[in-house]
Amino acid sequence: MTGPLVSIVTPAWRAGRFVGETIRSVQAQDYGEWEMHVVDDCSPDDTAERVEQIARLDPRVRLIRQPRNCGPAAARNAALEAARGRYLAFLDSDDLWLPGKLSRQLAFMAERDAALSFTEFRRINEDGSTVGRRVTVPDTLSYRQLLCNTAIATSTVVVDRERAGEFRMKKTYYDDFAAWLEILRRGHLAHGFREDLMRYRVLARSVSRNKTRSAKMVWQAYRRIEGLGLLDSAWCFVNYAARGALKYQRF
Repeated sequence: MTGPLVSIVTPAWRAGRFVGETIRSVQAQDYGEWEMHVVDDCSPDDTAERVEQIARLDPRVRLIRQPRNCGPAAARNAALEAARGRYLAFLDSDDLWLPGKLSRQLAFMAERDAALSFTEFRRINEDGSTVGRRVTVPDTLSYRQLLCNTAIATSTVVVDRERAGEFRMKKTYYDDFAAWLEILRRGHLAHGFREDLMRYRVLARSVSRNKTRSAKMVWQAYRRIEGLGLLDSAWCFVNYAARGALKYQRF
């Protein structure tokens, strides 16, 4: 399939075990008009070498080496600076897309005239041997609704930059959450595509598994980035936490 160019944003750190499989899930798509920017954030393992080997055989895959370790927001921004496509798709270096993900989601976005879309997904364990339940999504989310919701998984997101406008990731713990809020604050809706099209790999060392720290960072996002008042922040946080608990109550 051909159509507008899709630029894929993939930050990578210590992803040597998984990044090859992640890239192959992109290469297996039936939509071929894509470029994939894998940004190695000074990994201590062989992440960069594995990406480089694939890039030699497929020029659509591009390795960007960060000069120093600066975290996922800076890595994503490096990919955004290099991106040439109308569409921006996000895929973390240990997650996987299912076949047909891009073509189906782009068709959905065209039908809905969507600036931002996200899909359903399932979790997998570290070695991929266990597949979890289907995580469903709402039809749409407004800015206010997203403040109280955990529905958007980063590796399912596609943004139409012609509709959404340009944006960059902020240097914050949840840089992805802050970016989606920035886009929706402009008056757009996030459209949920009710198809299971991504596999989210659960890693024991993942920083997002530290729920206490995650809660603190969500609170800081409300207060420092979104500028919400104390009561408004508390209301959003209670709803966010409740939805997160329901989402993660079983694998």
